[in-house]
Amino acid sequence: MKPSSRREWGTRGALAVQATQPTNAGASGVTRGISSEGAAAPQPTAASAMRIDGTEVNAVPYLRPGEALEAVPGLIVTQHSGEGKANQYFLRGFNLDHGTDLSIKVDGMPVNMPTHGHGQGYADINFLIPELIQSLYVRKGPYFADVGDFSSAGAVEIDYLTKLPKNLAELTIGSFGYRRGLAAGSVPVGAGTLLSAIEAVKYNGPWDVPDDVRKINGVMRYSQGTATDGLTLTAMAYSNGWNATDQVPQRAIDQGTIGPGVIGRFGSLDPTDGGLASRFSLSGNFAHSSEYGQSRISAYAVRSGLQLYNNFTYLLDDPVQGDQFNQLDRRTLGGFDARHAFDWRLGGLETQTRVGLQSRYDDVHVGLFKTQQRGWLSTVREDRVREGNVGVWIDSTTRWTDWLRTTVGIREDVFAGSVLSDTPENSGNAQASMASPKAGIVLGPWYKTEFYANAGYGLHSNDIRGATITLDPIDKITPQDRVPLLVRSKGAELGVRTKAIDGLTSSVAVFVLDFDSELLFVGDAGTTEASRPSRRLGVEWTNKYKPVPWLTFDLDVAYTSARFTDFDVAGDRIPGAPAWIASGAITFGHETGWFGALKGRYFGPRPLIEDDSVRSQSSLIFNARAGYRFDNGMRLQLDVLNLFNAKTNQIEYHYLSRLPGEPIGGVADRHVHPAEPLAMRLTLAGKF
Repeated sequence: MKPSSRREWGTRGALAVQATQPTNAGASGVTRGISSEGAAAPQPTAASAMRIDGTEVNAVPYLRPGEALEAVPGLIVTQHSGEGKANQYFLRGFNLDHGTDLSIKVDGMPVNMPTHGHGQGYADINFLIPELIQSLYVRKGPYFADVGDFSSAGAVEIDYLTKLPKNLAELTIGSFGYRRGLAAGSVPVGAGTLLSAIEAVKYNGPWDVPDDVRKINGVMRYSQGTATDGLTLTAMAYSNGWNATDQVPQRAIDQGTIGPGVIGRFGSLDPTDGGLASRFSLSGNFAHSSEYGQSRISAYAVRSGLQLYNNFTYLLDDPVQGDQFNQLDRRTLGGFDARHAFDWRLGGLETQTRVGLQSRYDDVHVGLFKTQQRGWLSTVREDRVREGNVGVWIDSTTRWTDWLRTTVGIREDVFAGSVLSDTPENSGNAQASMASPKAGIVLGPWYKTEFYANAGYGLHSNDIRGATITLDPIDKITPQDRVPLLVRSKGAELGVRTKAIDGLTSSVAVFVLDFDSELLFVGDAGTTEASRPSRRLGVEWTNKYKPVPWLTFDLDVAYTSARFTDFDVAGDRIPGAPAWIASGAITFGHETGWFGALKGRYFGPRPLIEDDSVRSQSSLIFNARAGYRFDNGMRLQLDVLNLFNAKTNQIEYHYLSRLPGEPIGGVADRHVHPAEPLAMRLTLAGKF
């Protein structure tokens, strides 16, 4: 076995690594670097697992901060509303709505919100500052014992830098009133380093009703020591206000200028849609190495708020006052993650065991209100929710020979909470627990190639209000069925990763993922609800080719067959589930001189209803970048978004809505949110 592909077993039970810069994993072909785990990330245990360096994330242009996560192979990040609402995510044949089944963490803090006002697992990443990303740690499937709720399709852990090599000042101006300013820097303070960053954004977009985004965002991060023996303390603050042109019925666009209530491609049917969002957080990470192994403890506290105004059906439910509603979510949450890793010998075999304890508690004020032009009309339901969970996990990785290593683990999750509802019959307590075993095997390397097999059980939680409900919150009379608090997932994956060709890292993963209950987007309520059992079969092909240090080619292709597994006359297709997703990019440039990038992203057609009789369009969008880095640290950069001005859609749904003059029962139609047209953004930046 080649030394570069082996675990570097340390004399003190931890991996010995540098604290600031990632290194390469040799034959495994995956970037290894410091993670939020407080130690070097272990060699990959699945073909789809990888670490992506922050410089790669920022090497290509993107329209919004959430799209930086499209560095993850097979992940699509879109938006169907204003630039303050959580993005729409698609991965492995899932329409993940605003985050369900895609776990996102920043600096060890969970972004996904259970029992959220707009949708279960709501993951608002608009506070992300991409320039501060050190790395993305990506894992897909329920095979990893240290991740729990919302992670069955995938998990992305975002680590921020602790130090900038030089201070940064950046100003961007662009089409449709885009303005962005960023200042970031780090200075020595005592025995450590203080990193600070502040960002301000103003943006209208191409919409007839301007988005009028007003975003302010800040980070302060103190660190000392190393990732294996040190600490970080991070404070973040984010505030945003915006208008929103939500998805609109295709018939309103197609009618052109004929008849009442019709709009142009970038028009709105309710100009008062929009929202306000805020997030304030404190987090800390502490790591310590000793002869007994590597310990890490992280803790966080977050205060977040959201006021969201949407009108998806216009005049369907209330022909007089309209169907606008307000969703409120204000919460305080806190939690911790404690873990310990130690090396030992199992019958003379090198083994590393990790154990962990995780806990989270959310105190939530959540509500749904009927509104008109953001004015309160009535309360649909209003609840006080207290919800907590505890996860205990263990896994062990054993190297049996130079070409064989295995990982086995198990996780136990316990969820409990209470709902105090304005409808007393919907109040109550709920609790559930679930054990999730995991296993993986790695064979190789042979000829710089490794083979992987993984299997495991996982879960996702449902909105706890669905686990205590008894009456329809609207009429207070109709009985409602409760849903289980926890839903089982299970999956398996076979894969291979190779670096047999110099400069090329290529991997293929074939997977299956089952859910006992799908979560589906409900267009007329703007939320998700538990639905039918499902299965996904898919394959992902990921490639990175770097023939010379200044030139990189990327090509990622994913195909998934997504089906409901029970019988229903409505059909077996899962609405919104994409079959084909692909992306390709070319990036070039040295530390000084010319640099650039071209990236294309293909988002294939999706069934919009269960019988597949209505399908979405596909989309193919290219973004380009060209720029010059001067010797004095200045950088001039031009990004061209939607380079070929593709007239396609960011998102599409199919449901009932009603425009003025239409039948009281409404019209079933495709509802679309168009992709933004060609836009340019010019950036002037300096390092000093």
